[in-house]
Amino acid sequence: MILLSYGALTLEKTDPKGWRYSACNGIGALLILISLYYSFNLASFVIEIAWLAISAFGLWKAWRR
Repeated sequence: MILLSYGALTLEKTDPKGWRYSACNGIGALLILISLYYSFNLASFVIEIAWLAISAFGLWKAWRR
């Protein structure tokens, strides 16, 4: 999901300020966090929590627009 959103952004198929971009990144981070339940890695956990928080902030900003 994260690569999909990045690819769409690179190909100019999505708006980086739109809700879809942040939602796709957030879903990707959430899926990685779920996978870390089975094979925990602290560094990846911290990165994905930050990724999820940034995505949530992006969704909030898109909603406010």
